[in-house]
Amino acid sequence: MCPGVVSCADVVALAASYGVLFSGGPYYDVLLGRRDGLVANQEGADNGLPSPFEPISSIVQKFADVGLDTTDVVVLSGAHTIGRARCALFSDRLTSTTSSADPTLDSTMADVLQSLCAGGDGNQTTALDMSSADAFDKGYYQNLLTERGLLSSDQGLFSADEDVVASTTRALVQKYSDDGEQFFSDFGASMVKMGSIGALTGDEGEIRCNCRVAN
Repeated sequence: MCPGVVSCADVVALAASYGVLFSGGPYYDVLLGRRDGLVANQEGADNGLPSPFEPISSIVQKFADVGLDTTDVVVLSGAHTIGRARCALFSDRLTSTTSSADPTLDSTMADVLQSLCAGGDGNQTTALDMSSADAFDKGYYQNLLTERGLLSSDQGLFSADEDVVASTTRALVQKYSDDGEQFFSDFGASMVKMGSIGALTGDEGEIRCNCRVAN
């Protein structure tokens, strides 16, 4: 509609905000004026983005490296109240060396997931929040209280045994499970913070003609 004016980076940020809103979540103001990068950095993404297999302390550190705090870790993880994940991202929790499920995973849920993933190639998917798969709500946090977090990095926010870090994330999980309005308020603020990481503005970068490639 207006080529050379709106960046792909802003389109993605706006799409995320309306995806949240249309799923029942909060409205938050998206800061606009980003420009698109000239290069992609796969190594930076591989090393900097948190993995669902990492301990919570490592994830907290990766967030801190880009100016986000422990509250941001917990509140942004709440985005997993919608969406799906492949078996490959959680199948390590379904069996252990003693052929039993991860002790921090609800046994009934483990049975369901084992049936889903058995004999597959790891690409079968299930909802990240089985209690309300398509609704942006506090159900994600309530799941963690009953060991029904799908990813290890989800359940670890409440069940990890990592001293100070875990006690902080555990308290935040409890708070958001009780107070959905506080979750909504904090989520919008954290999304704005995250959306400003490395943002190019002014004469930096470019506005892409094709979002797949630099001009």
